[in-house]
Amino acid sequence: MNAIFGWCVLALVFVDELLAMAAFGVWGWQHDPRWLLVWLLPVVAMTVWFLFASPKARYGSTPVREVAKVAVFALAVLALADAGHETWAVALLVFSVVVNGLALLPSIRILVERE
Repeated sequence: MNAIFGWCVLALVFVDELLAMAAFGVWGWQHDPRWLLVWLLPVVAMTVWFLFASPKARYGSTPVREVAKVAVFALAVLALADAGHETWAVALLVFSVVVNGLALLPSIRILVERE
C-alpha cells in the first residue's frame, strides 16, 4: 500500500511540473510576441528543469536542485497571477507545496532513489 501511495504522489509531482510549464505558456499567450513566447517560455523552463532540477540533472546537486525547483514553481505561480488568473495561481501554489512536501517523505524518496 505504501508503494502505491508513493507512486501516486510521484505521478502528481509530474502533473505539477506539467502544470508549471502550462502556466508559462499561459503567460506567453498574454504577451507579445505571442507566437514566440507561448512556446519559448515553457521550453526554457523545461531546459532549466532538465539541467538543474530533475532527478538525473547534470548540474543538480542538492542545493542547486532545490533552488531551481523553487524558482520554476514560484515563477509559474507569478506568471499565472500576472496573466490574470489569481485563483489558479493560488491553487498551483498550494498544490505544488503539498505534493512536493509529500514527495520529501522518506518512504517516497526511497522509490526515487531505487530508480
